[in-house]
Amino acid sequence: MSVNLTKGQTVSLTKSDGGSLTQVRMGLGWDAIKVKGLFGRAKEKAVDLDASALLYDASGVLVDQVWFSQLTSKDGAVQHTGDNRTGAGDGDDESIRVALTAVNPAVHTLVFVVNSYTGETFSSIENAFCRLIDETTGQEVARYDLSGSGPHTAQIMAKVSRVGSGWAMTALGVRANGRTIKDMSAAVTQVL
Repeated sequence: MSVNLTKGQTVSLTKSDGGSLTQVRMGLGWDAIKVKGLFGRAKEKAVDLDASALLYDASGVLVDQVWFSQLTSKDGAVQHTGDNRTGAGDGDDESIRVALTAVNPAVHTLVFVVNSYTGETFSSIENAFCRLIDETTGQEVARYDLSGSGPHTAQIMAKVSRVGSGWAMTALGVRANGRTIKDMSAAVTQVL
């Protein structure tokens, strides 16, 4: 069963049978923007959104990052499936897979962000969403809608943090601006 998340809502990453999720995937999807072309005909304009994961220790120090320039974390537990530069196609356009049991023990929090590399704002991007999927079953655990959220070019989507022996996800929905994660460090530090 999937939960539609709202800003600030937390969901435990525990399965219905009481076990913990061991492998999750954060999926990001969106559609190209429909614009009026020659003679008023509609055409699609490609949008390049980028999903990224920033990995922090318990003190809030960045220890690793996964994005279009580094597709795998140093420990191999976090993997980006590749850069989609158009938003074409159905479903997830970019994904980041996380083997939670293999994440470096020094990592306390993973923060997932989306950037509009081409500079479009979320008020103009259609059908944008992020979701968390249990990779062992393929079931969607949680979903967060991003479209229509405002005139910003980046969004801090969610964080996954260690809680006891398990993990919990918090939907953040924090607006920011920046074309890549390099522009995001100050905004992300505030949500840790």
